[in-house]
Amino acid sequence: MNDEDIRSSVLDLLHKVAPETDPTTLDPRADIRDALDIDSMDFLRFVVSVHDALHVDIPEADYPKVRTLEGFLGYLHTKLAA
Repeated sequence: MNDEDIRSSVLDLLHKVAPETDPTTLDPRADIRDALDIDSMDFLRFVVSVHDALHVDIPEADYPKVRTLEGFLGYLHTKLAA
C-alpha cells in the first residue's frame, strides 16, 4: 500500500465518521476532532475503522500521535512499512 492509497483510505474513513464534512479540505496539521467538529466517540470510531480497514493497531497511548492528518498518515506509513 503506497502513501496515496493510505491517504485515500484515511480520508474515506473520516468522511464516513463525519459525512457532513469534506476531509479533503482538512489542514494536515489541524487537530482532526476540532477541524471536523467530532467528539471523542466519533474519533474512536474513526481509529477503530482505520484499524479494521488497514489492520494497524493504534493503542490509546498513541492517540496524541494521530491527532492530525499529517500525524496519522506518518504513523500509518511507519506501521505499515514495518
